[in-house]
Formats: sequence, structure tokens, C-alpha cells
Amino acid sequence: MAEGDPFRTLNVRKDVVIAAPVEIAWEATLAQLGPECEMPGGAPFPMTFEAWPGGRWFRDLGEGVGHLWGHVQVIKPPKLIELCGPMFMSYPAISHVQYRFSEAPGGSRLELIHRAMGLIPDDHMASVGEGWQYFVDRIETIARRRLTSR
Repeated sequence: MAEGDPFRTLNVRKDVVIAAPVEIAWEATLAQLGPECEMPGGAPFPMTFEAWPGGRWFRDLGEGVGHLWGHVQVIKPPKLIELCGPMFMSYPAISHVQYRFSEAPGGSRLELIHRAMGLIPDDHMASVGEGWQYFVDRIETIARRRLTSR
């Protein structure tokens, strides 16, 4: 973060149809939020996701080292997850991320919305959308794999 980064707001929206039932898209999302998480480029990035209200979403690096990404604000399987917290932002900021699932022709619809405010640096403003697109693409990949393995 550069000296004097301005206070900014961020609003990223992704809306995709996943060729799988809502229940499988939900399972795939929990996998991407948890042990099957990958970062852009395919690097494994296993996370812990506690799927209950107040549950934590964090990266445990062992020996008391890690990074809290957020807390579960709302969870209504298999339709809605809302997370609040810093996410990947290691600077003064707060985020709200919503995953909303619904039935759609050809499968299920995932609406992902990430809203944030804080001292967000230019590089994050420019790249956050790409990161969330990778997450959405990864959820689709996991859902396809789970659908074909059933």
C-alpha cells in the first residue's frame, strides 16, 4: 500500500450458469472455499471454511500462523452464503461477499457479488475481478467433475 492511498469502494459482480444442479454447485463452492481452493494460475491454496453462522474462513499455515479471510454472516444451504471480513486485504478494508444460487435452464445460476471499502491499492482495484473470475471458473470445474463422478 502506497502512502496516501485513497479511500475507495469496490464492487465486483459475476453471474454464471453452471451446468449442474444447485446442490452440486453448492458442494463445489464449499470445496473451493475449503480444501480444494486454488489461486489464479492453479496454485493450491487450501483454506478452512466453517459452514455455520459465525464460522471462520481462513488459511491455516500451522503453528499458529495464518490469515483470517472472513466470517460466515449468512448460510442457507444450498441457496446463499454471505461472508464479511478482510478477505485477502492486508490493509484497512472491510468486505462483504455474497454467493447466491438459483435454478436456471441448463443447471444453476451463481451470482457472486464482492463489495469492499477501504484503502484499496491500485493493483487490487485492477485485479480483483480477475481473481473472482478464477474462483467462479474453478467452481464450475469442480461441479463438472462431481457431476461426472456420480
